[in-house]
Amino acid sequence: MNYTIFWLVALVLFIVIEIATMGLTTIWFAGGAVLAVIAAALGLPLAVQVILFFIVSFVLLYFTRPMAVKYFNKDRVKTNAESLVGKQAIVISEVDNLQGIGQVTVGGMEWSARSAEEGMMLPVGSVVNIVAINGVKLIVEEKK
Repeated sequence: MNYTIFWLVALVLFIVIEIATMGLTTIWFAGGAVLAVIAAALGLPLAVQVILFFIVSFVLLYFTRPMAVKYFNKDRVKTNAESLVGKQAIVISEVDNLQGIGQVTVGGMEWSARSAEEGMMLPVGSVVNIVAINGVKLIVEEKK
């Protein structure tokens, strides 16, 4: 039995899903389906077609997806919170991880803050660098 039509339908289905989602989710399987179509057209056994489909899909997924995601996500706009990392803030309430207290102001907005270094207390008026965000808290370190 020739499975060329089956693989062509699968190929079209993977491409349609990719176009609909634009999430780089099924394009790798479309590549595997292309090779399976060729194998079916050459009359190779179904087992060989399926193995080729999975191997090519996996290889494409493993080796090209990281590059594609990096390339396609380079223009992604950071959220308001993500854009704070790397900026400076001013401590308006002492930052003390042990007591679980501390606030900073950045861009006219107040944020809860914790020190990046355990045991380090940051006094009011200190200028700090924002190094990360953990939930709704800014992780800060003393400006060097």
